[in-house]
Amino acid sequence: MEEKEQPAGGLYFVGKKDELIQAKRSFRTLEGRDILIIYHQGVFYAMDSYCYHAGGELLNGDIEEFDGKLCIICPNHKYKITLAQGDCIYKATNPRENPPVARWYNKGAKQRIHTVTEDDSGAVYVKLSNVSRWLESDFFQGEQGKIEREKAAAAEKKEKS
Repeated sequence: MEEKEQPAGGLYFVGKKDELIQAKRSFRTLEGRDILIIYHQGVFYAMDSYCYHAGGELLNGDIEEFDGKLCIICPNHKYKITLAQGDCIYKATNPRENPPVARWYNKGAKQRIHTVTEDDSGAVYVKLSNVSRWLESDFFQGEQGKIEREKAAAAEKKEKS
């Protein structure tokens, strides 16, 4: 990827539109933060690269629609995270209902989402989220989260052998 001067306003060049479309998913590190850039159904999305739940890599997660929302599914534990808002959604029944009916519920924003823009030349940029509150995916971007990801990967590797 060619080096480009970064425009003002915290925008980071992440690639040319055609290259990112062809790749469908791309990994970048911006300001020490690991970001997953996704191109799906004509739209670019960017989010923290590791699942908020246990730090699983989202790069190979399937994308499906649930309850009218496009979600990436964490390959490790099947958590469903909306691409647009970073909300975790899940299907459950309320045992107090008679008969219980399965419904979709929303745990709220758990995964940090970043803004993707493109210019007229086909350059694509990511602006890191400026949401000041702590989101669960923030943990896996820090040093302790890196240690936890490594432990989980080692345990998974041991389990498979």
